[in-house]
Amino acid sequence: MSDILPQPDHFDVMVIGGGPAGVAAAIAIASTGASTALIARRLPYGDNRTTALLGDSIDLLDRIDVWRRCTSKSAALRVMRLVDDTDRLIRAPEVAFRAEEIGLDAFGYNIENRHLMVALEERADELPHLIRFDDEAEIVSPEETAVAVSTRQGRLLSAALVVGADGRKSLCRDAAGISVSRKLLPQAALTFNVSHNRPHRNVSTEFHTSAGPCVFVPLPGRNSSVVWVMQPRDAERMLALSDDELAAAAEKQSHSILGKITVQPGRNLFPLSFERPQHFASKRIALVGEAAHVVPPIGAQGLNMGLRDAGALADIVREARERGDDLGSPAVLQRFESARRGDINGRSMVIDLVNRSLLSDLLPVQAARAFGLHLLSGVGVLRRLAMREGLAMAWRPGRR
Repeated sequence: MSDILPQPDHFDVMVIGGGPAGVAAAIAIASTGASTALIARRLPYGDNRTTALLGDSIDLLDRIDVWRRCTSKSAALRVMRLVDDTDRLIRAPEVAFRAEEIGLDAFGYNIENRHLMVALEERADELPHLIRFDDEAEIVSPEETAVAVSTRQGRLLSAALVVGADGRKSLCRDAAGISVSRKLLPQAALTFNVSHNRPHRNVSTEFHTSAGPCVFVPLPGRNSSVVWVMQPRDAERMLALSDDELAAAAEKQSHSILGKITVQPGRNLFPLSFERPQHFASKRIALVGEAAHVVPPIGAQGLNMGLRDAGALADIVREARERGDDLGSPAVLQRFESARRGDINGRSMVIDLVNRSLLSDLLPVQAARAFGLHLLSGVGVLRRLAMREGLAMAWRPGRR
């Protein structure tokens, strides 16, 4: 990957957007041999948010030679605990999902996004078929045989296929004429990292409160990341607390399972919503990451779905090149649409149902939720099925 001129102005594929899903898509597609452009500013990853990479996300990062570069900065997730902390009349039993029960060493690995980005950027720099433009797309114009892109620095580029990895306010999605349904939730997520004086033992613990989940996810050493979902006004109040006050609140919410907590620098607060486009591809443009789906941080699905977008699109590009197909043709885009629709819609629906069950004050809903978790806790076959199809996602025997 190079910025040395002269550079070609036409590519097989152009990826617009430099987040984890976009850079992963560019690497995976360039690895097929397709000439690939990545249009994204080189900016330092500015916060300490983390991602629990699960199942086939690790497989994809392995295949594109990224995972070995950052695995030492991750923590294995070997047990996932769900604890009902709602104080309601009907409460669910605690459920513990153990990776070893389905023959895995870990469900996945939690890592700070900045470490993942360093590994992705390092790998991208090595690929001969990938050219990086430290720039931003300004105009995206789908045409009959290609998509024309004008950048803020005055470059004129084109590609048979454009990958829109440019986030919630996607320029690419707008250019493709794809409408979006949005639902703002009465919740916000406060994220921060903590250190603690008791070991986490690679156990991720999710406390279910009446406002949403609060999850403590292992990081290397005696450190964890916290994603705390609550009502927006409470989140704003918590954001304004001193480090000591927030640490005391987090220790209380965790029931001191990690001992004394110290809040590390860096907090993030963002409103929660569902966003789903009418289509995932149109007019030579395919959407990945948050351009294709926005979900609350429940079950660590967001970036994992984005990486599955990237992997699926790269597989489709490889097959299309082998067949000699036009990479941006309606037939190729339909393959991507078909490959991703079931996963995205299905997981979005499950996340919505889980979230609704937490927020509902209706006794029948609370009873149904408690009964379902009781079955998962007590019936091994159902628990293992849930792990394989949910937590471990695309489970296969022999996965690490």
